[in-house]
Amino acid sequence: MARPCQRNTCVGAALAFFLYLPRMFTGIIQATGEIVSLENRGDALSMRMKSPGFFKNSKLGDSIANNGVCLSVESCTDDEATFCIMHQTVVNTSFKQAKVGDLVNLEYPCRADSFMGGHFVMGHVDCTTEVLRVTPRETGVEVDLALPQDLRRYVIRRGSISLNGISLTVAEKGEDYIRVCIIPETLARTNLRNWVPGTVVNVEVDMLGKYIENYLKERDLA
Repeated sequence: MARPCQRNTCVGAALAFFLYLPRMFTGIIQATGEIVSLENRGDALSMRMKSPGFFKNSKLGDSIANNGVCLSVESCTDDEATFCIMHQTVVNTSFKQAKVGDLVNLEYPCRADSFMGGHFVMGHVDCTTEVLRVTPRETGVEVDLALPQDLRRYVIRRGSISLNGISLTVAEKGEDYIRVCIIPETLARTNLRNWVPGTVVNVEVDMLGKYIENYLKERDLA
């Protein structure tokens, strides 16, 4: 059993880690929005998003996850917000294929006293992947997605993964794919209901695994 000082150190380290993060999401989607305009700015993309009532508490500079991508509010009303997506973000996320009318998952960052409903999601997408199969079940659906080999080591069966900003549990892990099981509530509240084979999805693996790997490598332990 850990001594009190050891437990306090662990709690303090965990709290410091949480408070250090400049912004963080949990993968619990709060609303969906519709892209109403896209404007090419040369090296960036201006995107205007509509979601009735969702932006009423937003202000200039706020961070909001759009399909799992952390973006800053440039301007907003109660019902609409405009975001600037830099070239690097466009080419590395599903926004390279975005079009007017697309449905986008939205989430505000959590606060230090927020209920942690999903898992740590930074809004820094690792890559995109494609939906391979969507299989209806008696309750919900199963979705198979291609698993990029360079991310395979960070994905574990029954672990967490962010897909288009949605915190999901990996039900099955194959050599080149993962399977997630989707309940009706998630289908109804996210753009997952529109996924079909070939749909491009943003992927962010659990960042804790990456931190552990980096820690061990820096100390020649891995």
